[in-house]
Amino acid sequence: MKDFTFLGSPASTNHLQNAQDFIGFATLPEQVHRKSVKRGFDFTLMVVGESGLGKSTLINSLFLTDLYKERKVPTGESLVEKTVSIEKKTIEIEERGVKLRLTVVDTPGFGDAVNCEEGWKAVERYVDEQFNKFFQDESGLNRKNIQDHRVHCCLYFVPPYGHGLRQMDVEFMRRLHRKVNIVPVIAKSDTLTKAEIHKLKTNILNDIENNKIKIYQFPECDSDEDEDFKQQDRELKASIPFAVIGSNCVIEVAGKKMRGRQYPWGIVEVENSAHCDFVKLRTMLISTHMQDMKEVTQDVHYENFRAQCISQMQQVAMKERNKLKRESAANFDQVGDADKLLQQKDEEIRRMQEMLSQMQEKLKESGKDPAAALCLEPGKRDSVVNV
Repeated sequence: MKDFTFLGSPASTNHLQNAQDFIGFATLPEQVHRKSVKRGFDFTLMVVGESGLGKSTLINSLFLTDLYKERKVPTGESLVEKTVSIEKKTIEIEERGVKLRLTVVDTPGFGDAVNCEEGWKAVERYVDEQFNKFFQDESGLNRKNIQDHRVHCCLYFVPPYGHGLRQMDVEFMRRLHRKVNIVPVIAKSDTLTKAEIHKLKTNILNDIENNKIKIYQFPECDSDEDEDFKQQDRELKASIPFAVIGSNCVIEVAGKKMRGRQYPWGIVEVENSAHCDFVKLRTMLISTHMQDMKEVTQDVHYENFRAQCISQMQQVAMKERNKLKRESAANFDQVGDADKLLQQKDEEIRRMQEMLSQMQEKLKESGKDPAAALCLEPGKRDSVVNV
């Protein structure tokens, strides 16, 4: 007779541990990793700022590519009546077998016209259109190949001149901060000294707080993270808004090639943390917080938009139901009036029949023939007939 060992018993546990060190579900992260790498990743980055602040140059420096080969510098006459337009470019980047479909959304014309009061409307319209398109695809029948073109991050370029945020900057952030992750950057920071950069950063943060603007918030580090990662996270948080420099030129200094800008007084290195925050911005945007931005877009901004859409749909459905109720009630009232008239006629007929019955009873009691009493001679009228 065989001895059976039930699962969960100490003997069974020891037997499994001796036969095999693990069951197999510990490979689930590897399975997810392989599937994700095979499918690839999507990321949509929007850059907003007036012309001449180095937006295109910074994007080229961040992703080591040239997205705007045919870009022409606008003339002064074309900027007078310039309206904000949307330009979208998508490229595929591969690094160590990982593919990234990067979509860069540029906003040429923003802040260039004489009247910039409504420059934010084109950007807000585009963000809402992408949310609505994703909502329609998600609500459709075929949900397997949904393309995600929602804006995951918006780099807002603040000019180095001035003492903080302008009214145009404040208005844009107030309109968009609940729909997209806004990351403010100070453009062309090589035109400022370190003291000026520190003062400008302080003023920008004060303006953001005073106007109750919610820019992208870094998630808190887990307690089990190592000290190096925690230190890096603290440095990234302390660098907002990032003071950046971009360059498409590769120069050689002491036999070493690097991206930088050469001036009569020296060389500014783009990837030198002592010169600017370019490396910190690239680390935050690509290496450490890209996935978190996508999750915030999905779980916060898109869910808010989706809730508003569902609420509006419910309100429209409620209005339609109320309208149908009112129409049906009006038809019921018309039918009810006709029924009331019929009931009144029936009541009158019933009363007349009761009166005739009473008259017949009185005539019988007086000894007269009811039929003869009712048939009187012409010209004679009885009170009974009048009744």
